[in-house]
Amino acid sequence: MTLRIGNASGFYGDRFDALREMLTGGELDVLTGDYLAELTMLILGRDRLKDPGAGYARTFLRQLEDCLGLAQERGVRIVTNAGGLNPAGLADAVRQLAGRLGIPARVAHVEGDDLTAAHPGSLAAHAYLGGFGIAECLRAGADIVVTGRVTDAALVTGPAAAHFGWRPGDHDRLAGAVVAGHVLECGTQATGGNYAFFAEAGAAGRDLRRPGFPLAELHEDGSCVITKHPGTGGLVDVGTVTAQLLYETGGARYAGPDVTARLDTVRLSQDGPDRVRIEGVRGEAPPPTLKVGRNRLGGFRNEVVFVLTGLDIEAKAALAREQMTDALALAKSAPEEVRWELVRTDRPDADTEETASALLRLVVRDQDQQTVGRTLSGAAVELALASYPGFHVLAPPGKGAPYGVFEDVYVPQGDVPHVAVLHDGRRIPVPPAQDTLVLQDPPAPPLPEPYPAGGPTRRAPLGLVAGARSGDKGGNANVGVWARSEEAWRWLAHTLTVDTFRRLLPETRALPVTRHPLPRLRALNFTVEGVLGEGVAAQHRFDPQAKALGEWLRSRHLDIPEALL
Repeated sequence: MTLRIGNASGFYGDRFDALREMLTGGELDVLTGDYLAELTMLILGRDRLKDPGAGYARTFLRQLEDCLGLAQERGVRIVTNAGGLNPAGLADAVRQLAGRLGIPARVAHVEGDDLTAAHPGSLAAHAYLGGFGIAECLRAGADIVVTGRVTDAALVTGPAAAHFGWRPGDHDRLAGAVVAGHVLECGTQATGGNYAFFAEAGAAGRDLRRPGFPLAELHEDGSCVITKHPGTGGLVDVGTVTAQLLYETGGARYAGPDVTARLDTVRLSQDGPDRVRIEGVRGEAPPPTLKVGRNRLGGFRNEVVFVLTGLDIEAKAALAREQMTDALALAKSAPEEVRWELVRTDRPDADTEETASALLRLVVRDQDQQTVGRTLSGAAVELALASYPGFHVLAPPGKGAPYGVFEDVYVPQGDVPHVAVLHDGRRIPVPPAQDTLVLQDPPAPPLPEPYPAGGPTRRAPLGLVAGARSGDKGGNANVGVWARSEEAWRWLAHTLTVDTFRRLLPETRALPVTRHPLPRLRALNFTVEGVLGEGVAAQHRFDPQAKALGEWLRSRHLDIPEALL
């Protein structure tokens, strides 16, 4: 008995017609949509400040208007976290839509994640719930289940628990569903999107211009096959699935409210074209606490980017910096935080003005909007005729925009009132996990024998022998790196130490970095604490979500055995 679960959204703003594509492209039992991220919760919180009836992903309603009848005809149930901060509001809106379209859809929702009232000063504070509230709604006959902040994997564990009759103690089965859910949650990242070896796949004839969305053929024992609808673009292979498994994870224990999945037990194998089998996943009890994501407004920020063209780039940058520093010091109130970054995009003897130019970026933050608005813009504009030759900026500074801060805290599972609100209005409390585990890092797994030393080496980019994918978790980042062969893994496991990682990525040198080996995936997962400051909404660095940190690492050069190249 197989449960076919697809995904049609990896974030709020994903491909609009994916819902229709998934419903028409092949057989499905359940279709999920993930619309939430740390930044999304902040955006929805600001929406709700303006309109108390807002707070959910309105895009989902427009997608559903086009596809609700199709889903009903095909018997596909829809499970989505598009409810955001207001799942009851979205559920009501879906009922109104169904009534207007004359479609008898049974709509349920899950609530209890909203803890904002208990966290003064937060714009939004929401606990990450598990999948058993979703399961209650589906068991009672819901066609559509709307949630707020649940874990991304809960969109799969909930339908799987309902379909197979799993209970909270079925740790291995639930862990398998968590891994499947983690692969599906970011949509086309599992089918060739954002893939380190995209150029190689394209050269092999795979069309990556419009990857199909993924689906999982989930089995009662928790194993699954990751695939996509026939005829869709992209590819599904062990590499694309490995990349997504490493995305935004940390150590061997991947903890959630339903179960702790052991990523060091995952076995992947190619099961045919565009089919990857996942099996062997072991699970342990979940932790006794739930993660709560808190979003608050941190203040105001602004930026100006000076364009430096031609000769004397460093001297031009120094003059602009000195002039702006003097001007801000003379202002009535100087910004609390001032950050400069010179980006050397210029080339010598360039044949276009753009490639002859470098960018000098100034970012300021303060609690007062005028300090980062009028103060900054006045100081920058007044330099127009009084600074370095060729002075201009990409755009004049605006009035300053608010920025957010993300924090995570943990509360006992029993402190969160997880409730399934069924389609008939009944409210079913979902009890917290009774069997819990205080997590500790498992013993370090044995590494393979080192690659033989003494052979010829060549100075070359790491990315010739290893893939990578990186992402954000609050103010931290993770970089997952995997080898494509056993021989490359023998070299990588002993070469890419924490010290080497820090040397290759200098901005991590002063930060805590932890290395987590995952031998069954031939992978190393690095977590870098604090590299993103106060989270993506604070825009602490050039790449605020660390999406390209892995690609930077792959571009760095090492002495690599020639036999691996």
